[in-house]
Amino acid sequence: MDGASSALKALADPSRRRILAVVRDEPVAVGDIAEQVGMSQQAVSHHLRVLRASGLVTEQRDRTRHLYVVRTDGLAAVRDYLDDFWPTHLRALKDAAEAASRG
Repeated sequence: MDGASSALKALADPSRRRILAVVRDEPVAVGDIAEQVGMSQQAVSHHLRVLRASGLVTEQRDRTRHLYVVRTDGLAAVRDYLDDFWPTHLRALKDAAEAASRG
């Protein structure tokens, strides 16, 4: 599975998107993430494993604490995938507008 497919699959889960929002700006410990999203540490750890495997977060260790933060290069794969749609859609919109003005 390529990076974009793996990341999109991981992002399909709303809990993972909430977790990403928490770790967007700075490294956050699992317990703090769990508290902020209202989930058990065990459930958050599961979601973090999926996010890490898909390249969307990275783990840092601070003594006994595991800290997680967004990997911007992981999100770049998703952005690149979605960006490919815009030229095609813009061309279709232009063609439709031109056809409507002629008709």
